[in-house]
Amino acid sequence: MELSPEDSLRLNVLLANRVDAVRIDESRMTVYALTSRGEARVQLNPTCRDDRYLRHVRELLSGHVLGSPGGYPVFLRRWTRTGQARDQSLEKLLMLGEPEAVVAVVHATGLTDELARKAWWALPSADNARRMLERECVVTGEMGRVLAEYLVEYLPFETEPAAMIASVRLVLRPGLVSAETRRRLWERAQQKTAYLVGFLMAEPKGLPDPVPQRADYARHAQRLGALADRGNPYASLLLRVLSSAGQTYLEVVERVLAKPANQDVVNAVLDTVAGHFRPAHPGLGNDAPIERLVEDAAQLCERNCVPGMGRPAGLSEALAALPALQAELRATLVLARLGYPVVRPIFSQSTAIGALMRRKLQPVLAPIFQQLQALRHPASEQAVAPRS
Repeated sequence: MELSPEDSLRLNVLLANRVDAVRIDESRMTVYALTSRGEARVQLNPTCRDDRYLRHVRELLSGHVLGSPGGYPVFLRRWTRTGQARDQSLEKLLMLGEPEAVVAVVHATGLTDELARKAWWALPSADNARRMLERECVVTGEMGRVLAEYLVEYLPFETEPAAMIASVRLVLRPGLVSAETRRRLWERAQQKTAYLVGFLMAEPKGLPDPVPQRADYARHAQRLGALADRGNPYASLLLRVLSSAGQTYLEVVERVLAKPANQDVVNAVLDTVAGHFRPAHPGLGNDAPIERLVEDAAQLCERNCVPGMGRPAGLSEALAALPALQAELRATLVLARLGYPVVRPIFSQSTAIGALMRRKLQPVLAPIFQQLQALRHPASEQAVAPRS
């Protein structure tokens, strides 16, 4: 069974003109085409079951675009979602009327702002919007604001925290949303810890509602600044951490860890904290439980080394110049090595979420909160510092 003569004629006439993209509405049995003159439409008249008829339609499209009605599935399986589709093939993929072909374009390294416009017309979805906003050419192009606006409007309907985190992180890239929209997202984040993680990733140095700098910031700033000017990474990091922006970052991290929604949120916040403190990474492996991270940090600060390794460059200098900040330096060493390994003993044995997950995580989270408190409060205040 082939296409009806009427459909065959109309589709061939459509394809004889310049077509930028094709979309098929299977529920309405309608083929839409994006052209330089706007949107064209062909209402199909099936002569057999809808699914079989649509296969014939796609074979006609594939034959016209790729030169072979049977070549498309093999081509698709090889390139879709790998990001390896050849740049010269991308425009053709958008003319096949296949959602997976659009996904191939969205993931391709050769994606441009113009291709993003066509792909968005062909298959608007939150996943595609997020993927395209990972590309600088799209963020700075005409489609950046369009995709960001869609993700902001779609956020209330997201159900997965990982998707919420990614959407907030991406729409907060410079120039995509207004100050009013940013503020609205921040207000929503007070009830959605996943949103807070997105803010931590996107704006670690400029979070809204900043808290004051640490009480002893002025006392240490001059010496920290002098060391930082000489290229000491630990001094540079502590100078930032003790500032208003740094204290705000830590306060938000504590709020997230106090009430994470699920394992995705925990993993994401641990990774972003580790990235934030990366300048303090001692060069040791990260595949260790939290107790080992704390022990290693203590040995580095108090006993000069850990087995098989001396002190990292700059740590000895920072400890000698800033003996009053040894606890803070120790905390940065711990936080720089956070990641999935510290929660693996729990997450590998449990799929719990919410309050039950948080109870199971207490043996891991308690030492992390101790490091955060060491950075938020001078040693003289530790005894009266509020618990998270």
